[in-house]
Amino acid sequence: MADAELVVEVAGAVATVVIRNPGRRNAMTPAMWRQLPVLLDGLDADPAVRALVLTGADGTFCAGADLGDLDELLDAGDDSIAVAAEERLARFAKPTVAAVRGACVGGGCQLAVACDLRIAADDARFGVPPARLGLVYPAPTTRRLARLVGPSAAKHLLFTSELIDAERALRIGLADEVLPGADLAARVDGLTGAIVARSQLSVAGAKEIIDGRADDDRVAWWHRQVRASGEAREGVAAYHERRAPRFGWTPPAGR
Repeated sequence: MADAELVVEVAGAVATVVIRNPGRRNAMTPAMWRQLPVLLDGLDADPAVRALVLTGADGTFCAGADLGDLDELLDAGDDSIAVAAEERLARFAKPTVAAVRGACVGGGCQLAVACDLRIAADDARFGVPPARLGLVYPAPTTRRLARLVGPSAAKHLLFTSELIDAERALRIGLADEVLPGADLAARVDGLTGAIVARSQLSVAGAKEIIDGRADDDRVAWWHRQVRASGEAREGVAAYHERRAPRFGWTPPAGR
């Protein structure tokens, strides 16, 4: 499937990864699952990139895993390449936003849930179909979904395999915002523009703490970064002077 690929576009400080698989509603192939962590490693290491958008080509987010290659995904269980890609996306150090149009099903929903935020067009449809296929959803994926939407909503999605519309996804916390499709790109641009303009020290520290990846020593390290960097002094000065802050913190090597 030569046309199945992940395409990276960078505009300013925002990188966009586009899921593209024409004819299969952007289903993820094994090659694409393997490609995603490699792309994320490069974008994470690029200091010019401050936020990541994940989206699908041609009005569809992602219809799941390409079931023509099912055996390769099944044999590994929770050690599958799909789970490895999901986990790498969840560990991405910078803010991640899923921009969702159309189908966001199975592996597509798996990737969207691994992002920090999900902004959906009103035509988006979400679903988790393992019960329809006789599969057991991977444990890390199941737990991440339950943490996001709560146990009851996760059980409904997993037990029924029903597709839910964008408004219901918003009510259960699967989507953070829903808006007309014509407005989606502008809203994602505005959201990521706001994120990259903020103190990257504040953003990175908040993400790590919220995601449960910072123990007490690491939290103390973040507070030392605040004092040493001068970010807070700059932010307060900019507030009093009614100007845009000039934040300059960048992650130290090997942080």
